Amino acid sequence: MIAFEVQDMTCGHCASTITKALKSADRGVKVTIDLPKHLVLIEPTEADAQQLQDAIAEAGYTPVRAEAAQVDPASQGSSCCGHCR
Repeated sequence: MIAFEVQDMTCGHCASTITKALKSADRGVKVTIDLPKHLVLIEPTEADAQQLQDAIAEAGYTPVRAEAAQVDPASQGSSCCGHCR
């Protein structure tokens, strides 16, 4: 599992954009998003960590490699970056 901290990912729209970018880099990728912790957890099938980091950056975000962490589904929440209504 590869984990990135993405502090500028703040809402569902951001999470969707990042997920789409990752799927364009690796069609079989499994992505788990933890918005409150600003974590993107990735199980790649083809792409390496650098390619995935580049895909997130090209989508307009600033990923920082992080230690893999457990995502607590109960903590799923969001704040808004202005794209949600």
